[in-house]
Amino acid sequence: MEDLLQRFYRYVKMDTQSQEECDRVPSTAKQFSLAEQLLQELKDMGIEDASLDKEHCYVYGHIPSNMGEREVPAIGFISHMDTSPAVTGANVNPRLVENYDGGDVLLSKENGRVLSPKDYPLLKTLMGKSIIVTDGNTLLGADDKAGVAEIMSLVQYLTEHPEIPHGTICIGFTPDEEVGNGTAFFDLDTFGAKFAYTVDGGTLGEIEYENFNAAMAKVKILGKSIHPGDAKGKMINAALLAMEFNGMLPQDAVPEKTEGYEGFFYLEDLKGQTELAEMTYIVRDHDKAKFEDKKQLLLAIQDKMNAAYGEGTVTVTLKDQYYNMIELIKPHMHLIENARKAFTAEGVEPVVVAIRGGTDGATLSYKGLPCPNLSTGGYNFHGRYEFACYDDMKTMVQVLINIVKEYSQWK
Repeated sequence: MEDLLQRFYRYVKMDTQSQEECDRVPSTAKQFSLAEQLLQELKDMGIEDASLDKEHCYVYGHIPSNMGEREVPAIGFISHMDTSPAVTGANVNPRLVENYDGGDVLLSKENGRVLSPKDYPLLKTLMGKSIIVTDGNTLLGADDKAGVAEIMSLVQYLTEHPEIPHGTICIGFTPDEEVGNGTAFFDLDTFGAKFAYTVDGGTLGEIEYENFNAAMAKVKILGKSIHPGDAKGKMINAALLAMEFNGMLPQDAVPEKTEGYEGFFYLEDLKGQTELAEMTYIVRDHDKAKFEDKKQLLLAIQDKMNAAYGEGTVTVTLKDQYYNMIELIKPHMHLIENARKAFTAEGVEPVVVAIRGGTDGATLSYKGLPCPNLSTGGYNFHGRYEFACYDDMKTMVQVLINIVKEYSQWK
């Protein structure tokens, strides 16, 4: 069996960064490089029906049931191939720090970046384990190539151990999860699972079946320019109105001041001049009613400013992105209980947490495929200080194997 670390290194060295605000899927052609690699690896492992959607970059494959006439549900495992647009994924240089001692890790002498428990206290919990870091110039890509590598290792294990009873195992790899389009063209019929898990979380042991309700808000503000020396009573400075707009939002409802189930408005982008200012917000809340209230507040601010500065000065355009999956998972709590058993069998305390973000599983759940999310052993996603715990990744492969075994006992 190929070493999980070698597999992971191969994947993270492939640049598969997706692109925001693109009207095609995949948003970047380079995601096909990993898709084609995975397709070939699946075929090499004996997955005869492995396939690639050559238009939209989805990879599918199945390990047939070996349980004869006994019927158990087809179980799926899904991870995404793209990496975040937030930080470059080109020229990733992963490095293994063995037997981590709990201190600072110098990522690179050239850039002076240090991965420190002073900034990331969770590092202390990984003392004695081996962690995988970058050189500080890129993200690592553990989100979600750790999940991809773990699922591929699961496939290899099951194909090399046909004596392990299992129902049909469905494998899926998606593009563009990081830009909200991971399931846009995901073919549920081709995938074929009755239930599934995304393997796209963080800390080992986490099981996630609650996530944010999410929307994007585009705010466009039209100003009026005139020579500043003759501007009194005439100029409308769109850049200043943008500041005024943001000032009418609750100032503590921002990502850097919230945690747990607290929602927020995140000003993701701001461009402003006198005649035109544009802002992009992401709006998040676990509670559906509070989520709707947040969207209504943006529209109320729009109306208030238009009343003050003229109709059409401010335009807010809202687009819902995904919703909390919890109500769709509750009728299928065996997904959560079997995941708990799978972690416990490896000596890992399972912890149910609410995702302060989204997952392909949320959208798939709303499309009819109940799909909670599992940890990968990756940390600090979307930044230059992203890292993964190699020991935790190896444990996750065993957890996935355990889940397969649990569903082989379906009654």
